[in-house]
Formats: sequence, C-alpha cells, structure tokens
Amino acid sequence: MLDVRDKAKSLLTPSSRGNVPPFMVMDVMAAAARIEAEGGHVIHMEVGQPAAPAPQTAIAAARRALDIGKIDYTAAIGIPSLRKRISRHYLETYGQEVDPSRIVITTGSSGAFVLAFLSAFEPGDRVAITSPGYPPYRHILRALGCEPVLIETTSATRHALTGEMLLEAHRKTPLKGVLVASPANPTGTMMTREAMADLMAAADSAGIRFISDEIYHGLDYAFPAVTAAQLSSEAIIINSFSKYFCMTGWRVGWIVVPEQLVRSVETLQQNLSISVPTLSQIAAEAAFDGCAEMDVIKHGYVENRRILIEGLPKGGLTEFLPVDGAFYLYADVSKFNSDSFEFAKTMLQQAHVAATPGVDFDPFHGKSFVRFSYSRSTQDITEAVARITRWLAKG
Repeated sequence: MLDVRDKAKSLLTPSSRGNVPPFMVMDVMAAAARIEAEGGHVIHMEVGQPAAPAPQTAIAAARRALDIGKIDYTAAIGIPSLRKRISRHYLETYGQEVDPSRIVITTGSSGAFVLAFLSAFEPGDRVAITSPGYPPYRHILRALGCEPVLIETTSATRHALTGEMLLEAHRKTPLKGVLVASPANPTGTMMTREAMADLMAAADSAGIRFISDEIYHGLDYAFPAVTAAQLSSEAIIINSFSKYFCMTGWRVGWIVVPEQLVRSVETLQQNLSISVPTLSQIAAEAAFDGCAEMDVIKHGYVENRRILIEGLPKGGLTEFLPVDGAFYLYADVSKFNSDSFEFAKTMLQQAHVAATPGVDFDPFHGKSFVRFSYSRSTQDITEAVARITRWLAKG
C-alpha cells in the first residue's frame, strides 16, 4: 500500500519546467490585501497597473457587442479590422508602414512572449536579456527550455544594452536571441534611435534574433519612443493594450513578426488558445478612438513623475535610475537597508505604502533597489511621498 502511495506522490511532482520563481510583486499585492482586509489603507505602488479604466470608446464597443450577444471565436491571428487598425497606428504614430499580415493579436504581451519564444527559438537556445529587467522574460524562457542570459547594465549606458555589450556576451558563448524593452521595466530607461539602431545592427551582424518589447510605448516623457519596426522588418515586436490604454484585465496585445514566422505563430496560436477573447479584441479596436482620453491620463503620470522626482529626495531617497518613460521609478534604498525585500516589507507594514523589491528584477544588485509604480492617482502619489518621508524620518 505504501509503495502505491509513493508512486502516486511521484506522479504529482511538478516538472522542472514548471519550477520557476514566483513574480514577487504578486506576493506584495497579497500582503497589502491582508492589511486592507483588517481596515488599513494601502497606497499601491507595487503593481504596474493604471488606476484609470479603459477608454470609454472601448467600453461602449464591448457593451454593444454584448447587447448583440453572439461572441464567437475569431481567426487565430485576430479580427482583420483590428489588425488593420494596428497597422494604421504604426503609420500615424511612427510614419512606418507595417503590413497587417505580419500582425497577430495575442493574449496580452505575455501570450506574445510565449509565441515569440516558441516560434523563434529551440530548447537550449541562449537569449540575452538585461538586468535589471522584467522577471517573466527569464521565467518564461526557462519554462520553454531556453537559457536566459542576463547582461548587467550600468549607469554608464543609462542602464540600456549596447551593441558591444551584446557582442561581448555572444563571443563568450553564442546567443540566438536578444530581448530589450524601451521604455523599460523597472528602470523607466528609454533607448534613443541611434542606440537602438546600434544594438540592432550588432545583433544582425552576429545572426542574433532581435525582440523588442514596446508595451510602454505612448508613455514616453524624455523623448519620443522609437519602434524597432522603423529600423528592421526582421525584428519581432511585442506590444499590448494594457498600459497606455489602461486595459490590463482585458488581456489583449499584439505581436509583429517577420513574414517567415507568421505561419508558425498562427499555428501555435491555433493550438495553444484557438483565438484571443473576441470581446477584448472588439474593445481594443475601439480603444484607438479614445487616445485623447488616454493622453489626459498620461499627463497625470507626468505630474506623478514630477512629484516623486522632487519629493522622494526630501525624504532621503536621492538615487534612482533614469525616469524616461513607462510609470516606474527604480530607487536605491541601500542607505536605509541592505535588503530591499525587508525595506519594502517594513514600509508596507509601517507606512502602508506597497512597492516591489528589486530582487524581483535584478539578481545582481536588486537587494539595493525598490521599484515604485506611479500609475495611481496624483492624490495617492502625493500621499505616498508624505508617508514615506515621515516613515524614513523616524529611522
């Protein structure tokens, strides 16, 4: 009997591919929820989620679709009119033509990463990503059998990857791909056109597949964001309606792929999810008509950014990375605590401000940093700065 139980237990053991680290921000959210359940008022700066709702145009389109009531599957690559609208977006925003046939609708950017990695890489392939960087990049790569290669960035390059840094890593052990984000999470760093062109040229010279995460496009403050589509038709480009359009829970995004990968991405989507939720696609297409509304939200982020940049140094947090875009400030807290997890935990417990410890983003120096998201209301950000300042002053 015991032998049977032992065999049964062995069948329940998770596969090595499923043994990936948790996304720590979710644990912070859970801890904040416990405080709120006890009546506490937590200011949420831990999660990259806009406080504002989706554009009214998107919500109205979804309501009309629900009134009709027939929500069927779509083509695996998405509703044709949405793909054409995204193509038009590239022309209107960047002056760049992108054939709608190269655009595939995905379940948020997360679904796009899975499709990109599966279509472009084989198990064992090495893919470069920056550190600090978005944790699921490396977690998804590992789950799919690829090897993420972390390249540490520094202030010397404004925490952006350069072509020489990429080629140096490639010379040590060959790379098959590189993924960069601009604006980046958690740093907020953006790459200039020249910097991105240099990196893409280096990747091309070495036969390294280039993937550009552009989910924070539209949320640029230092200078206009550059899309990889302006520089190459061979790049894989990932974007989403989650951030600029405030549609996180709708789970809809897109991927632009080279012509030779379109069929592979399509068949993967057919088998993995059949299609992206139809209601979300309908809403996403209408979201483009709500850009004026979203620009008002963006102006709020600009003000929140100013409040943090000017306010946090008064409390002693004087060192942070460039805040070029997105809605994050990545601050060095090492003068207060050598363990950013303990810093964030204590700040949540005592000041009721939730932020994400840097160990989620950077295995090298993450213990020195905390990420603050300023995607909440200006009132919340103002109160957060006041709470943090009072808390730090108490020592």
